Amino acid sequence: MDVKEAVVTAKSYVADLFEGEEVADVGLEEVKFEDHLDTWVVTVGFSRPWDVSRNSVVAALSTERPSRSYKVIHIADADGSVLSLSDRVLPKS
Repeated sequence: MDVKEAVVTAKSYVADLFEGEEVADVGLEEVKFEDHLDTWVVTVGFSRPWDVSRNSVVAALSTERPSRSYKVIHIADADGSVLSLSDRVLPKS
């Protein structure tokens, strides 16, 4: 498996798993390979409808970006199977 295959696997997995939650703007945030585990670690970010301000005027005037969810997906290099999915919580700035 190469890096592009790992990213496609991770993004497809997130889109499929959260299908009923109307996720949008699914995108790659980070990818690395852990040699000692023979595992790809891919962070995928996305937005959900409740992450966006309900007041369009406030949203338009805001300098803040809509909040996003970040998921870390571990993928076995040998067979491309997803081993785990966990939250990645960013520190508040």
